[in-house]
Amino acid sequence: MNGADPNKSDGGVDAAHLKRLDAAITRLAKMSAKMKLRQQSPAIDQCVKVLKQPGGIDACFERIEALEHAGIFTGTDWDNPAQLKPVLVRHTLESGHPTSLVLETLSELRFLAIASGQMVHPAVSADEAKNFLARVLGLNLDFLFGAGTEASRMADPDWTATLQSLFKRVAETIGYGQVFDSVIAEIWRILAQRPIETGRIRSMILQLSLWMNEGGGDQAQSGWGADRLISSLFAPTNETREDPGLENYASRLSALDDQSLGHEAAGMARAMHDTGLVSAYHAVLLRHIWQNRPDFIPDVLGLTAAGRLGYRMYADLTHALIEKAICPVTAQAIYGLSLLLERGILHLPPTVPALWRQIGLELAPAVSQRLVATYGGDVPVETRLLAGVISVLGQPLGVGQGNNPTCQAARAIAMWAYTDPDYLLQLVTWAARDNEVRMPFEGKSISSGGLAAGLAQGELLDVDPVSAILVPHLDRIYMEMGRMCAKRAGDPHEWINPEMHGWWVARTFNIIVDVPTGKLTDANGFIRRFYAAFHPDHNGNQPVIHPSPAGIAVTDSAARFVGWHAIAIIRVARDPSGVVRVYFFNPNNDSGQDWGNGILVSTAGNGEFYGESSVPIGDFASRLYIFHTDADQQLEKAPVVRDEIDGVRQKIVESWGRDRV
Repeated sequence: MNGADPNKSDGGVDAAHLKRLDAAITRLAKMSAKMKLRQQSPAIDQCVKVLKQPGGIDACFERIEALEHAGIFTGTDWDNPAQLKPVLVRHTLESGHPTSLVLETLSELRFLAIASGQMVHPAVSADEAKNFLARVLGLNLDFLFGAGTEASRMADPDWTATLQSLFKRVAETIGYGQVFDSVIAEIWRILAQRPIETGRIRSMILQLSLWMNEGGGDQAQSGWGADRLISSLFAPTNETREDPGLENYASRLSALDDQSLGHEAAGMARAMHDTGLVSAYHAVLLRHIWQNRPDFIPDVLGLTAAGRLGYRMYADLTHALIEKAICPVTAQAIYGLSLLLERGILHLPPTVPALWRQIGLELAPAVSQRLVATYGGDVPVETRLLAGVISVLGQPLGVGQGNNPTCQAARAIAMWAYTDPDYLLQLVTWAARDNEVRMPFEGKSISSGGLAAGLAQGELLDVDPVSAILVPHLDRIYMEMGRMCAKRAGDPHEWINPEMHGWWVARTFNIIVDVPTGKLTDANGFIRRFYAAFHPDHNGNQPVIHPSPAGIAVTDSAARFVGWHAIAIIRVARDPSGVVRVYFFNPNNDSGQDWGNGILVSTAGNGEFYGESSVPIGDFASRLYIFHTDADQQLEKAPVVRDEIDGVRQKIVESWGRDRV
């Protein structure tokens, strides 16, 4: 016990809090049924204090039977567990209402106690409790695996950690095999969005592998999906089928003839493009081929005719990128390298010399320290950053904001990589070499060097290396631009978006909210202008030329307002079934969302390219609150019918605009 804190319980909870919680439970138990409603609040308050501490879930689980018998649920929506619905759990957890959060958490612990045999309930059997929790897990996998959503970013971080601990405890108790199918479907759904940061997905696949080895999954039902995911990382080719280890695999490659080496290259490329995941074995193979048979490089990258042309023209640069950036730790950048060549951006005159500059770039000490703190020191920081640059240039729409409130900066990086890659490379050079970024704002130069931190506080979580070094500077500059616009009437994004993102952002600003009051203003005109600018039936079939920054009012699955969020409109087109959809980039790490009122954001199956989200244009307009146009874009080439406008407006007032009319 040397060094133990006498004020802490074994689980890490403050002993004084536990004592006060036990006292509150005792007082509640002594109250009559009529008086319990008055004494519930003090008990709930003490539960909050315990639950928010490390070990709080375990402490409340030990007391859940006492809480149940004392009457913590009496007179509430959770009073009869047999009538509770798994599908409603998420709505409650996203509501942010403190009392509801506590009671929902305690309700899950009650089901857990029943399922594990710790307590008996007259209305719910152990099997029924287990089935209930399995359905709750399947519907809330992001809580289990720690995915960042808009609702979670707005939530109390202590509660976010508490809920993750809760779901982990539930999964460990009832068995991960109960959610085997749901996890497989979730992994494939996220992979369809082709994110750059794949750490969370890899952890989920590793867990799948462990479950299957333990016999926890029904392989007859789910085996193909799980096998394909697991093999993509650990056994993607014939020579890796038993996961031999990197050193053994390297030895095997030296003994292969050309035909076998070609089969390895083709198999590795097929696994990569099928899933968007890259095995560490792929890096070993690519480096072997680069050193011994460079003519196989197009095959191991899985290049089409366009990519092979880029490789032939810029073979020296491609070889240098492989040498300096690709190793088993940074293997995921191989996918970015393949797509970089496919995109043809090396044919833009500034891109090639800018990449050569990046290859030889020396990083500022502070930048090196930031990268080591974020990713560790297992590879040189220059290698880590160059791999990140390759990934961002190859997968612009794979950029994510991570679990950070920095959607503006993430969107900017993605749009520059998509439209103006040489400008992005210049910004990366300034941030990496000088630890400073300068941007003009209406003729004045803003330097990130002397500015205080913006929305991002501390180390960024779950982001790519380019974002790790660039977002803090962009975040500070963005906040400074906002301060420079503070005295102006209206929304500051009217001036910030064009100045920050580039000349191609249109200067006519459209907003549906009156900034001082937060109320809707000229909703019908706003909707009409959006249709006139973007709907192909009303704008003369003019496609979107450059990604267009816009802002949406994010709503949860119950259509409740969560917050404002930055996205970019990529294109507007008819999907395979003929429905006009808006295809947009969402810097949120999971772009497939339920916006409530039947609006489900799609990321695959409706004509989306990798990294795009989409919804029908009317649904998109019902969550849109700002967009940019040129003045002549608002001239209707064909009239927008009133019924369409009324339908969109109705969706607004039934969701985030409910209290803004």
